Amino acid sequence: MSYSRNTEWLNQKRIVYIRYPITDVPTETYSWGWYYEDGTNQCYELFRSKANITSVRSLKWHLLVLRYLNQNLTWVDFLELCFFIADKKNNFISIDIPNELLLKFAGEVFNSDFNFAPKNKSRKVIFKVGCGLEAHEKLQIVGGLIGRSKSINEDDIYQCMLEINNDNEKITIAKIAKMLNCTSRTIFRNINEELRNEKDILNSQL
Repeated sequence: MSYSRNTEWLNQKRIVYIRYPITDVPTETYSWGWYYEDGTNQCYELFRSKANITSVRSLKWHLLVLRYLNQNLTWVDFLELCFFIADKKNNFISIDIPNELLLKFAGEVFNSDFNFAPKNKSRKVIFKVGCGLEAHEKLQIVGGLIGRSKSINEDDIYQCMLEINNDNEKITIAKIAKMLNCTSRTIFRNINEELRNEKDILNSQL
C-alpha cells in the first residue's frame, strides 16, 4: 500500500495534530521521550498509525481531537479542515463521507463543550517526534518498559500493536507476547474485540 499523507497542508495551516501530556508527570524522562508507569491519556498523536480512518465513528473522533487541539480556529477554517481530512485523495480516510453528514459532524464538533478532553487511549511510552530511533529500537524500548508491569492490559497491547505496525510488520499475537515477555495465552485473555478489529485494520493497510 502506498503511504503518503498530505500532512504538509496541515503544517502550512499550523494545524496541531500532535500534543504531548501537559499536566501528567512522567515516571522517567529520556532523551527520546517519556515513560508513564500508570499511563497517560493526555498524549494525542493523530495520524501516527499507518492505518487510514475506516469508519464514521473514527472520523468523528479525529475531528473532535482536531477541534480540541485547535480551539482558535474559526468556523470557516474548521470546516475547511474537515473537508480536507474527508477527501480521500489526501490519504487520511478510506471511506466516502456524504457532504451532508460531514457538515452535520462539523457543526456538532465545532460547538462541543471542551471542558473535558476527548476520550483517548492510555499510553505508557511516548517517543518524541524526530527522536532518531529506528523502529526496531522503539520496539525493544516499549517491550522492555511495559514488560516491567506485573499485569498486561488492553492499553499495553494497543501500544505494542502501534509499534509493530510502524515497523511495517504484520501484527500477531505471538509478536505482542514476545514484546511484553508473556505468553500468547495472556494476550488472548486481555485483547478485546475492538483491539482485534484494530489489528486487522492495521495489518490490512501494510
